[in-house]
Amino acid sequence: MEFKEELKNYTNIINNELEKYIRKEKKLEYKLNESVEYSLMAGGKRIRPTLMLATYKLFKDDYEKCFPFAIAMEMIHNFSLIHDDLPGIDNDDFRHGKLTNHKKFNEATAILAGDSLMNYAYMTISKELLKECTEKKVRCFNELAESVDRMIIGEFVDTEYEGKQALVDELEYMHKNKTGALIKASVRIGAILADASQSDIDSLTIFAENLGLAFQIKDDILSEIGDEKVLGKPVGNDKKRGKCTYVSKYGLEEAKQKLDLSIKNSLEIIKKYGKKGEFLEKLAIYIKEREK
Repeated sequence: MEFKEELKNYTNIINNELEKYIRKEKKLEYKLNESVEYSLMAGGKRIRPTLMLATYKLFKDDYEKCFPFAIAMEMIHNFSLIHDDLPGIDNDDFRHGKLTNHKKFNEATAILAGDSLMNYAYMTISKELLKECTEKKVRCFNELAESVDRMIIGEFVDTEYEGKQALVDELEYMHKNKTGALIKASVRIGAILADASQSDIDSLTIFAENLGLAFQIKDDILSEIGDEKVLGKPVGNDKKRGKCTYVSKYGLEEAKQKLDLSIKNSLEIIKKYGKKGEFLEKLAIYIKEREK
């Protein structure tokens, strides 16, 4: 299967699973449910759950066992996007070429939609644990919860350094948490659920950390020179808001070099898995070369 076809297959699988969690009841909170669905099904790349399923497949084939955790991870990611777009944080009007949640509905509804998605993620995992509570599932639940904590910390640091210039260590700390935490947790959860050895988990953690860094650097580059029509949101917002990014810190060319190095480091690790790791290799290259 070609990479694009395989990636689309993962995306379709995840979208089909997400559809099962959409609340369609016409109760008093139907507008809240519409707001949740609007963001959750807006057409994101589904990179985090895809990473989880693909990592699991390095070791085992029955990746359906990951579904509750993969769905929870995507819910968490979308909660973060809704809140990231809010006026008090990035104040963005568009995402995926559509109005952001607070622009489509209103700020109060968007805040509550984000809250609802975060709680729904925990509900999804808790129901899975009620069906079968194993040590590795509890460990994965802890991985998920800790990654959310780190993501929120990274977002806070990002807002604190708006209009300021961060030191190298501070910039890396910000993005290791804000962007990298969920990516790292996705890979680790996939490996843990597949009963990977601790040595494999440790190697894949380094792979994921480099991938998370690359993802953020590429975002920073696209925010500087991307195509608005492809991105589905305005270019240059980071610069306007005085955001501390890899481009503002190092300049465009050095940021590109750091992107190349992060991807190189990721590929060196995943190559040891041979043919089984080919999709993850290509996914790393896709993250580097993507245009949105």
